[in-house]
Amino acid sequence: MPGTRSPIVHFRPAAAGDAAAAVPLIYSSGPAAFDYVFAVPGRASAQDFLQRAFVDGAGEFGWRNHCVGVLDGAVVAVGAGYGGEGGFAFTLAAARQILAHYGPRHAPGVIARGLGVERVIPPPARGMHYLAHLGVAPELRGQGIGRALVEHLLARGRALGRRRMVLDVAASNPRAQALYERLGFTVTEERRSRLANGHGAVPDHRRMERVVAG
Repeated sequence: MPGTRSPIVHFRPAAAGDAAAAVPLIYSSGPAAFDYVFAVPGRASAQDFLQRAFVDGAGEFGWRNHCVGVLDGAVVAVGAGYGGEGGFAFTLAAARQILAHYGPRHAPGVIARGLGVERVIPPPARGMHYLAHLGVAPELRGQGIGRALVEHLLARGRALGRRRMVLDVAASNPRAQALYERLGFTVTEERRSRLANGHGAVPDHRRMERVVAG
């Protein structure tokens, strides 16, 4: 039927200039957790910090760690895929970015909340290829772009020689979990969360894994 064909999205490495479109999509992948960690009254919103970190380029939130999906010249999807080997460098980059953005008064609290969230959404171990920050423009969801994004990130992981593909999904997001299950991921663990403040309540999360053939 006319109009049922999935949009053809081109994926490429992200660039600093993608920030205006990419950062809201990154934020949409976990707004409650981002707000819990990064929102500081009178100082910054979560997206303010994500914008700074993305443009900086380094670490988990930097543009160098992301790819974007482009449709008709516009960024409509974003995601990251990385291994556990870079964990120490990511930690240093995050600490530097947080201190620069929040200053010595607020940075310790942000870092402490981030470490708390890592008990619910732990960073990847060595040998894993971890998929994160998966976001698609709201008006284009349900059209196959999310699936194409994940498949692109999986292909990048395989090209790096990684076979153990891992992601985390909020227990409150069954639609996303269903997509990942269709792509061959299975739930291996669920972590409960009691993390909440005036800005966000971090939901329980499920870890999902898929082992790909060599």
